[in-house]
Amino acid sequence: MRLATRLPGERHLAQHDADRIALIREQIAGVGDRWRVTHPWLARHQNGIGLAIFVGSIVGVLGDAALYRIGVLPWWATILATGFWLSLLHEIEHDLIHSMYFRGNKWMHNTMMLGVWLFRPSTINPWVRRRLHLHHHEMSGTASDLEERGITNGLRWGGHRLLSLLDSILGYAARPFRMRRLVNEYVAQAARDPEDARRLAMTTPLAYFPLSGLHYGLWYLTIGVHLYEFFGGSIAFVGAYAALNFFAVTLLAPNMIRTFCLHFVSSNMHYYGDVEAHNVLQQTQVWTAKWLWPVHALCFNFGGTHAIHHFLVRDPFYVREAIRAECQVILREHGVRFNDFGTFRRANRFGLAASGSVEP
Repeated sequence: MRLATRLPGERHLAQHDADRIALIREQIAGVGDRWRVTHPWLARHQNGIGLAIFVGSIVGVLGDAALYRIGVLPWWATILATGFWLSLLHEIEHDLIHSMYFRGNKWMHNTMMLGVWLFRPSTINPWVRRRLHLHHHEMSGTASDLEERGITNGLRWGGHRLLSLLDSILGYAARPFRMRRLVNEYVAQAARDPEDARRLAMTTPLAYFPLSGLHYGLWYLTIGVHLYEFFGGSIAFVGAYAALNFFAVTLLAPNMIRTFCLHFVSSNMHYYGDVEAHNVLQQTQVWTAKWLWPVHALCFNFGGTHAIHHFLVRDPFYVREAIRAECQVILREHGVRFNDFGTFRRANRFGLAASGSVEP
């Protein structure tokens, strides 16, 4: 079988690893090609499919809110159901970052980018995230991989890592100098020139502004008001209190739990620290264990499909899910790790024993 040409960053890799990567990439591409031959409408209507999922997910979020408002859905079911729709919007955002929908129509493309941000206000600006994410693909597992390090990849497990997964803002606030260092390492590696470095240094720390500030502010207000009531306080503004609770159940809490599920999976299935630059074999593992189903339900099986994306970026998320089983066979046959939960003890190091210093 003819092997694909190495990508530019892979030219330094040992021949054995380069050949395995090329073979995996070619075989995954073959699976996707066969799927497209069997289902030719997928390629013809990729923009329409993405738009339909985008609109359908927003309708799902609004529908859940309406059903909760009239008493059909209880609060816990509303949070979980809405979290699922939001996980689809996350996948749409990820595909948009890779320009898989409306590549030639900037208005539609940017409208969808804005939409996925408005309904997931706990997340960073998607236009800022595009630069972070493309750099993640380029430098996955290394010191400048801000996208993954920012969600705790590479940290030793403990109270700070758990806090950061539960609440990104509190995690950053608890160790502000760590975040400054991560941003500086990212800017130093990602910037194309001094002017670009200045721009990245300015825009990256503001990635959570303004929507995340509003989201987390309302979330903390909700918690504070409930604690006040729990300890015997009297609520004066009943209408505002009801509106805050409604917003918390229908958007704030679903975003918090969805974000935790995604960050828990992503930060632990990616390796960090002793990863050879551009060696895709060392960047991720595959998670298929049944105990992960609850978290995978709210991040659209991220741990089961994301390794496919690292080898071959071209396919939208629903195609990756459709070809997942066959691609997982390919990954397993060529030595990609599955269910390596020792990574929790090793602070996500690739080596069977953590090598080098581990960030506390």
